[in-house]
Amino acid sequence: MITINSNPVRWQNGQFVPAATKEGREGTMAHAILTAHNTSSNPDRLAIRFDAMASHDITYVGIIQTARASGMKQFPLPYVLTNCHNSLCAVGGTINEDDHVFGLTAAKKYGGEFVPAHQAVIHSYMRERYAAPGKMLLGSDSHTRYGAYGCMAIGEGGPELARQLLRKTYDIAYPKVIAIYLTGAPRPGVGPQDVALALVGATFKNGSVKNAVMEFFGPGLANLSMDYRAGIDVMTTETTCLSSVWKTDEQTRTALALLGRGDSYQEMAPSQGAYYDGVVTVEVDKVEPMIALPFHPSNAYTIREFKANMADLLHQVDMDAAEQLGVKNAPSLVKKIVEGQFHVDQGVIAGCSGGTYQNLKRTAEILKGCGIGSDAFWLSCYPGSMPINLELTRNGYIAQLMAAGASIRSCFCGPCFGAGDVPANGAFSIRHSTRNFPNREGSKPGDGQISYVALMDARSIAATARMGGVLTGADELPDVPADRADEQWNYDDSAYKSRVYFGVGRPQPDTELVFGPNITDWPEQIALPENLLLTVAAAIYDPVTTTDELIPSGETSSYRSNPLRLSEFALSRKDPQYVPRAKAIQTVEKLRRTDPEAPEVKEALNGYDPVKTGLGSLVMALKPGDGSAREQAASCQRVLGGCANIAGEYATKRYRSNVVNWGMLPFTADNLRELDLQPGDRVYIPGIRALLEGNGESVQATVLGDGGETPVALSLPGLTREERDIILAGCLINYYAE
Repeated sequence: MITINSNPVRWQNGQFVPAATKEGREGTMAHAILTAHNTSSNPDRLAIRFDAMASHDITYVGIIQTARASGMKQFPLPYVLTNCHNSLCAVGGTINEDDHVFGLTAAKKYGGEFVPAHQAVIHSYMRERYAAPGKMLLGSDSHTRYGAYGCMAIGEGGPELARQLLRKTYDIAYPKVIAIYLTGAPRPGVGPQDVALALVGATFKNGSVKNAVMEFFGPGLANLSMDYRAGIDVMTTETTCLSSVWKTDEQTRTALALLGRGDSYQEMAPSQGAYYDGVVTVEVDKVEPMIALPFHPSNAYTIREFKANMADLLHQVDMDAAEQLGVKNAPSLVKKIVEGQFHVDQGVIAGCSGGTYQNLKRTAEILKGCGIGSDAFWLSCYPGSMPINLELTRNGYIAQLMAAGASIRSCFCGPCFGAGDVPANGAFSIRHSTRNFPNREGSKPGDGQISYVALMDARSIAATARMGGVLTGADELPDVPADRADEQWNYDDSAYKSRVYFGVGRPQPDTELVFGPNITDWPEQIALPENLLLTVAAAIYDPVTTTDELIPSGETSSYRSNPLRLSEFALSRKDPQYVPRAKAIQTVEKLRRTDPEAPEVKEALNGYDPVKTGLGSLVMALKPGDGSAREQAASCQRVLGGCANIAGEYATKRYRSNVVNWGMLPFTADNLRELDLQPGDRVYIPGIRALLEGNGESVQATVLGDGGETPVALSLPGLTREERDIILAGCLINYYAE
C-alpha cells in the first residue's frame, strides 16, 4: 500500500534510479517554484517572497497589530482575512464579532480582502480564488496546503506573515524534496481521507518527510479528481512536511477554468533526471477504508483491521487517555462493543478536508432514501464554502442529507478544533476533519469530561450513519458509488460578490481601526540579559507535545486578540500549575529590573549577579510543536516570562520559528529522560548573550535541583544571524523597532 525509500533517487525514463549526487535538483517542480520566488543569491539559503497570504480570525488581529507596531502602512501583497474559526459569537460575549469588525476596518485601511463569517473555510476560499500553478501562498494556519493546484503553500506562525507585511522575506534552508509516486485507482468506497491517513500513518512516526516538500506525480494521479487530490493534499500537514506540490494536468486546467481562472494554468511536472531525497510509493488501488484512533492522525488502521482487533485497540485508547489526559476512571470504550459491533455516537463531515463538493455529494448518495435513526447517533455536515453549498443545494444533495436526518451547518471550521459539535462525555465521534488530538473536540478532562475523536473518510462516515451508528466501512456496502476522476462542479461565486469586501490594492489610509475591549497590544518584552537563571515551569515527557496542549483550542480562541488574557490558558489542560509557576518567577524578575538588591531577588538568584543575570521560566518537552501553526503556543510562554524551550527535537519548523520570533531560545539537549528535569528545577546559563552575539552553537549550563548541581550541554543548532538578533532584541517586534 505504502512503500518508503529514504535513499536519494533520480527520475529517469519513467522510473526511479539510485542517485549518487544531487545533480538534477533543478528538475523538480519544487525547485522551479522556490527559485522563482527566491530573492537571495544563495540557492541553499532561500529568502522567499510570497504571491498572496491568508489568515483567519484567530490569527489576523495579532499579525496586523505586530506589523502595525513595526511601521506597516499598507498590505504590500494580497492579504485575505477570513472569519471561519471564531465565527460563533457566543463564547466570550462580544469579543469574536469585535475581532471581525477590526478585520473589516483593517482590510479597508490597508487594502485587503475580507471574507465575513459563515462564507467560507479559509482553505476552501484560497483554493477557489488564489491557488494556481507555480504560485506560492503563505497562511497563518498549519493546513495551508494548495498543492493539488500546482501551488506551493506553507502554513506558519503569525510573525512570518508580519514579516511579509513589512516587506521582509521568509528565510529557510533549501528543503528536501520527496517524490510521492501514485499508482492505481481508488476502489469504490475509498475516499481521499483514507489515502491521506494511510500516508500519514506510514510517514509521521519515522519522520521520513519531516520539513520536506512532498511532490506528487505518477500514473495514479490521472485517476483522482481535483476534490480528491485536495483532500489528500490538505492532510500532508499531519506528516510534518513543509509543503506539497502536485503535477498539473487536464483536470487541473478544467478546474481552474470552472473557477474563472483558466488563464492561470501552466504545466507543472518533474523533468527528466529530477533528483529526489527519497520516494514514497502509494498504491492507491490497495488502500482500504481507514480509521485513525485517538489521539493522533498517525494512529491509523484499516477499518477491517480495527474490527478484527477492537477490544485490544480500544483498550489501548483507554490507557492512552489515562496517561495523556490524566483521566483515570473514564468509562471504557470497550463497552461500546455490543454483540461484536462497535457503536459510535456522532459523525461530522467538515472543514478544508471534509467539506468538499465531492465528499458531501458521496455522503448524500450513500444516505439517499435512508434515515440515520432516532437513537444516540447524529450527523452534521459543513460545506466548505458558500459556492459549494450553493451547488450542492441546486443539485438536490443538501435536501437528500436533510431528509436522511443530517444537520446542515454553515461554512465554519469549528468542529475541527472544538468550537462546534462537542460530543457528550464518554462519546466517540468519527470525523472527516484534520485532527483528533487530545481535547481538540472540546472536552475538558480537568473538569471530569472526556470524549474521543477518530478520523475517517466521509464515505465510511455516511455508511456508519446509514447503519445507525454501527461502525461500517464504505466498502462494506453493496451499492457505494465510485469516485470519478473527471468529477468537477460548477462554481458560482455570487455569494462572494454579494458579501466579501474586495479591497486588495486599494488601501484607504484614513479609515479608523475599530478596537473592541478585548483587542490589546503585545506587552513589552526586554532584551536578552548577559546570563539567565531559568526555572522549569513545565516538564512534559510525552513522545510528542502538540500545540493544542501548549495552548488549547476551542473556547480559548476567543481571547486570541488579548495576549495577557490568553496566556492564562497556557498548558491549562496539560499542566494546570504551569501558569502560576511562571507568574511567580515573572514577578521576581520584574522586581529585579527595578531593585536588583531586593531580598526576594537575591534569594531567587542564589548568589548569581543580580544585575547581569535575568530570571525567567522554561518549558521542557521531548518533541514539542506538532500540529497547528498558532504562534500563541510560543507567545503565551513569552508573555508569562518564558525565555526558552528545551527539547530533544522540535516536531515542526513552524513551532521552532515561533519560539525564536517571540524571543525565546530553542535549545535542544540529549538524554533528556536521563536528565529528568522536573518543575522547580533551575538551569543556570552563563554568557548566553555573548554566545548569540557571536557564532556559538552550544553552552555548558548547570541544572540546580534537589540532587545538587548537574552539568548539561544545551545546543542551538542552525541559528541564522537574524534569528540570533531577534532573540537578542527580545522578540521580533523589538527587532523591527531597532
